[in-house]
Amino acid sequence: MRMIFLHTVVLLWILCGVSAQYRNVALHGRATQSTIINDVRYGFQSAAINAIDGNQDPSFAHGSCSHTDVQLSPWWRVDLLKPYKIAYIKVTNRNSYGYRINGAEILIGNSLSNNGNHNPRCSVITSIPDGATQTFYCHGMAGRYVNIIIRGKTECLHLCEVEVWTNDSD
Repeated sequence: MRMIFLHTVVLLWILCGVSAQYRNVALHGRATQSTIINDVRYGFQSAAINAIDGNQDPSFAHGSCSHTDVQLSPWWRVDLLKPYKIAYIKVTNRNSYGYRINGAEILIGNSLSNNGNHNPRCSVITSIPDGATQTFYCHGMAGRYVNIIIRGKTECLHLCEVEVWTNDSD
């Protein structure tokens, strides 16, 4: 009797839509960044789109990470093509020089003012170990653009994967 009741509750839960399907909407977005690394050996493999290719490989040499040149306040952005309520964002750091991302801000919003860098803050990346992936909860913040910026520092920004997870339906 108890097992039948449990199955009924689970079925009702699923039918009522409580069992939300989360999906990574960054995979179909358009990415851009402030600059591309100014090095002919690596420039071709540092494009912004590499950070939303679905590959969490943290080795820059494998060609699946984005990388800006050294500059003041480097930034990266994904255009999700429409606003979503964002549950959480996962960021995969490079397996070397990972300290560079320390202090980066994750922003979410609908504005392109200052390249989207005036949008509200979801979180600050205090640190992510080399080659690791960390999750940042945004609790339903809504927006079309997700930016990552190292504000006020002269640095380069490299990201090996940025996943933007929502349970919004299309």
